[in-house]
Amino acid sequence: MSLLLTIFLLTFITQLISWIGQSVLQDRVYKLYSWVTRSDLAKRQHEMKKELLVKKAELLKLSPKDQFAKYFKLERNIKQELEKLEKLNSQIVTNKAAFSVKFNSFIWIFTTGAQLVVGWWYRRAAVFYLPPGWLGPLTWWLSFPFAPKGSVSVGVWQMACRRVLLVCERLVRDLAGPYWQQSSGEDETVTIDESVIGTSSDEKAKSS
Repeated sequence: MSLLLTIFLLTFITQLISWIGQSVLQDRVYKLYSWVTRSDLAKRQHEMKKELLVKKAELLKLSPKDQFAKYFKLERNIKQELEKLEKLNSQIVTNKAAFSVKFNSFIWIFTTGAQLVVGWWYRRAAVFYLPPGWLGPLTWWLSFPFAPKGSVSVGVWQMACRRVLLVCERLVRDLAGPYWQQSSGEDETVTIDESVIGTSSDEKAKSS
């Protein structure tokens, strides 16, 4: 692979990660990693949340006054399940934090780190040569700092690639911005906090 294409691809991948969002990409890769390694933590978390919602809904149907024993037995069971869920959540957060460190290190090494290494290793190399006298006295600037006279250096080519990609990003956003805003508006959904059910049951118990 030519030096010109290598530098462009490294710059493009770096900008692509920036466009997607490193945190978004990390979440997707973590889900894939969990699926590949068959981690049952997320599955257990989902099942426990589902069971808790069912039990809380059942608790809402009971009267703490008329069904005292059954009501408080179920309430105590829900509290115990919530404690288990909190421990599981802590374990998931710890695992995700460790994965985040490895993922961010990997991304840095193969984007920014790789660009720094290529820039240093090929600091005296010419990415390509310009036609003689094409830019007149400005030609020396394109070979800055150590590339041969009349050529384009690695640092200048990296800067040019990054600039062009940023301009392309701005054009795409300007053209597709209204469409994205309309799509995001149509896809908005209302989410209900699971704690609402618990709050409602507590208010019902107090009112009774």
